[in-house]
Amino acid sequence: MTIRTRLTLWYAGILTASLLVIGYGTYREIDEQLRHDHRREPTERAIGETSEMVFQVGLPAVLLGLLGGWWLTRRALAPVKNLTDAATKIHERNLRDPLPRTRNGDELDQLTKVFNDTLARLDDSFKRIHEFTLHASHELKTPLTVMCGEAEIASRDESLPTAERERAISQLDELRRLARIVDGLTLLAKADAGQIALAMEPVRLDELVRDNFADTQILAEPQGVQVELAACEKITVRGDRHRLRQLLLNLADNAVKYNQPQGKVTMSLRCDGNFAEFKIANTGTGIPLEILPRVFDRFFRGDPAHSQTVDGCGLGLSIAQWIVSAHNGTIQIESATAKPTTVTVRLPLEEPAREKA
Repeated sequence: MTIRTRLTLWYAGILTASLLVIGYGTYREIDEQLRHDHRREPTERAIGETSEMVFQVGLPAVLLGLLGGWWLTRRALAPVKNLTDAATKIHERNLRDPLPRTRNGDELDQLTKVFNDTLARLDDSFKRIHEFTLHASHELKTPLTVMCGEAEIASRDESLPTAERERAISQLDELRRLARIVDGLTLLAKADAGQIALAMEPVRLDELVRDNFADTQILAEPQGVQVELAACEKITVRGDRHRLRQLLLNLADNAVKYNQPQGKVTMSLRCDGNFAEFKIANTGTGIPLEILPRVFDRFFRGDPAHSQTVDGCGLGLSIAQWIVSAHNGTIQIESATAKPTTVTVRLPLEEPAREKA
């Protein structure tokens, strides 16, 4: 129940109680006057005159007061509704957009000012975090590159003992993993700051999907995972070829990594209205419903069965979500425990009409 409805009901109750009090007082006054004049049946006449007065004067007054109170309540709470509607649209990218103020200096206007000041401080904090992430990841690239080079040289040096070479190979694997994490952080930090320019051009998405299908077969071979391309219609979208390729590879890599041995990965590309719809599904253990809304969070890895054995840092889906958003598309994941997981990407077509391949 809204505040406006609750206040209206309370106001109606107060008016009704007031009418009863007024009616009772009127009845007592009329009854006393009739008794004083020594008239017969004063009680019956008092009740009749009181009822007539209540219905002819009191009831219309209550209805008028109720309508007036509802209108005043609605007008008084209109800024609250506007504030609520504006607050529901707040996210980290529009923290600088102020909430609407009435500018009349009342308590609600002061509260809105406090909210706006809080949002401004939050925006500054987010900017500092983004700047730190961007600068830190940039500064880490050079030493990581040097360390990877040294470890790679050591792993190929046949003059070193076998144990040291194996240690160098292990260190090289960890350094490369750390380098991938830094690259992912750098990409997301630049994306948050709006520093990545996409080379938007017509792209044959079906060609990218077929290339991705071939790459996925290579990724899936060590685990014995079967890869199937159910459909691949001829579709052209407007986008950045490199980023779209990265999107498809990230999704395929997840579908293979978080799968069961001898499992299956199915992908398809179809046209749905004015959108290209790409789907990729796997036969993994599924994602519990309670953590499904968090799968796009950075560094979130919700599969405890694979978190220790699967190489990854939890940035792949975050990067995929950014790429899709940058192309004015949508990405959704449908899954549940012990059920297949399906990722659906929808991108606007370059041309609404197209022919099937």
